[in-house]
Amino acid sequence: MSSCASPEVFTDIMVDPFVRGRLHRPVRGNGDGMVLTHGASGNCNAALLVALAEAFCGAGFTVLRCDLPYRQDRPYGPPGPHDGKRDRAGLRNALSAMKSLARGRLFISGQSYGGRQASIVCAEQTEGSASVAAGLMLLSYPLHPPGKPDQLRTQHLFDLHTPTLFVEGTRDPFGSIAEIEQAMKLIPGKTRLLTVDGVGHDLGFKGKSWRDDLPATVLAEFQKFF
Repeated sequence: MSSCASPEVFTDIMVDPFVRGRLHRPVRGNGDGMVLTHGASGNCNAALLVALAEAFCGAGFTVLRCDLPYRQDRPYGPPGPHDGKRDRAGLRNALSAMKSLARGRLFISGQSYGGRQASIVCAEQTEGSASVAAGLMLLSYPLHPPGKPDQLRTQHLFDLHTPTLFVEGTRDPFGSIAEIEQAMKLIPGKTRLLTVDGVGHDLGFKGKSWRDDLPATVLAEFQKFF
């Protein structure tokens, strides 16, 4: 296992939307990189993102925890109905910035809303173009609003060819395990599901207490899949 330096403040203001976040550099890198982003009510300092970034950096990945553009504009509150397009542009810029920091494979991951936008970025690739990412990791994908299973967020999944790892809690009101499994069947790319027993949409990371075993479990499943 590689050790990891203290995370650095990272900004790239030469692009629009600009990139802002925290960069984790391994002492001995494996060449691979990951862009990791947050859910609708959070930011790049969410406890789950910090824990996963440290675990992946410890395994040799260069990890950028980034704030989506709507969070750069507003310190609190959820994204607006028209923020998605700009947030996806911000993720593409973050991926581009990582290409100069990690020369190997490049992965993208997001929690809830951030994962949904990351999955759309991957699905929006034009046919024949180079892949924006070697793999996608979705943390608590928000399949539908709580209590509204008929409002599925699956339209783009038919175009998702990027290998995708889902990490889902068994008590997530945004989608049951059975519903997630049905949605995965729509994806033409390779998929895998990691279930986390007894937790909801936060994957057990709530307040100041969380599951210490989750980052290592996610990392191990990620390494097996990719």
